[in-house]
Amino acid sequence: MRVLVIGSGGREHALVWKLRQSPRISSLYCAPGNAGIAEEAECVPIAADDVKGLLRFAEERHVDLTVVGPELPLTLGLVDRFTAAGLSAFGPTAAAARLEGSKAFTKELLRHERVPTAFFGVFDDPDDAARYVREVGAPVVVKADGLASGKGVFICPTVAEALEAVDELMRARLFGDAGSRVVVEEFLEGEEVSFMALTDGTTVLPLAPSQDHKRALDGDRGPNTGGMGACSPTPIVTPALQDRILREIMEPVVRGLARQGVRYTGVLYAGLMVQDGHAKVLEFNVRFGDPEAQALLVRLRSDLLELIERACDGRLAGATIDWDARAAVCVVLAAEGYPGAVERGRRIEGVEALRAWQGGKVFHAGTKRPDGALVTDGGRVLGVTALGDTIEQAVSEAYAAVARISWPGMHYRRDIGQRALAETAKREMGGHGGT
Repeated sequence: MRVLVIGSGGREHALVWKLRQSPRISSLYCAPGNAGIAEEAECVPIAADDVKGLLRFAEERHVDLTVVGPELPLTLGLVDRFTAAGLSAFGPTAAAARLEGSKAFTKELLRHERVPTAFFGVFDDPDDAARYVREVGAPVVVKADGLASGKGVFICPTVAEALEAVDELMRARLFGDAGSRVVVEEFLEGEEVSFMALTDGTTVLPLAPSQDHKRALDGDRGPNTGGMGACSPTPIVTPALQDRILREIMEPVVRGLARQGVRYTGVLYAGLMVQDGHAKVLEFNVRFGDPEAQALLVRLRSDLLELIERACDGRLAGATIDWDARAAVCVVLAAEGYPGAVERGRRIEGVEALRAWQGGKVFHAGTKRPDGALVTDGGRVLGVTALGDTIEQAVSEAYAAVARISWPGMHYRRDIGQRALAETAKREMGGHGGT
């Protein structure tokens, strides 16, 4: 089979790495890819949002399956275009991708389907949003309605901060048109987890639960990022809670879309807040998480290609997934200044020495090799992903590898996995909660 992966981040490197293990793949392409992906697939210089160019390439190379990594090409209708041309593409249609493309659309769907989520208001006018903030008080969360690369969410402990967030999004247009409409919602307490599933529009097949670390700094401080690290599994999601999430959240959303005439195919990703054994939806994404995909895919023993094909063909009923029993931890190494502006082209040392690393895999995100030397080329640069018999061992293995990598200004969190470790310790002491 000839397979094309779209994207250039750590998630896409993990997808390429895992797909490469399938014996049925004869040619593997990635557009546009990065320096790490180039070692495992043929990189094609076509931007992820160049739907027309990607379609032309897939037709010329007779690509059998296209796997879409990031959300933007999905919201632009890449799957629709490929399907219309008779090509198979893994991911939701533009109509289904509105789950990520519009937070307001998602919140209304959740309300209609009685899926547990924070109470909220949706506003097109900044004065109305500000009035609502003053009425409900703080803390609240202010979100850009549209896509903002995971950065359009402001957690506001005070009314003044919420009003400032409304101004930045709606008046200053910090994220352009993405902030022309905002959602102001209740601030939820608890532990945030990532819950992903494969679906063919009818069957929902859960992936192993994971936990992302979105804030830039240790102790969950600093601005929101695209994700600074992840671990899988997480003790916060017990088997009983997983069943409840499937029954109360994932399956109702897929059914609700189907009632609107929208068949959702691909990865459905719920960002959840868990408290006292109950989960509420923070947001939905329409693709694998990044960096959660890195932690998940190193644990996946099943053939990813087969699972994707079953989802595309409507054959997920009866499918099972085989997971490595070990835990995985991914530590993101970022450039100085991330999630703001960063300087590119800084030489990375130490990655070559980890080629023979038996404890895990270094996934590339923002890297390139302009003259043979590996240099930084983005905000999130590498995802150092390790396996261990326990989360604690995986954390130790990951940070031992991180210590061997360096470049000027390299930044990373030093507490990835600590929330999961704290939950494990609490459960061992008998504080099981209501799950």
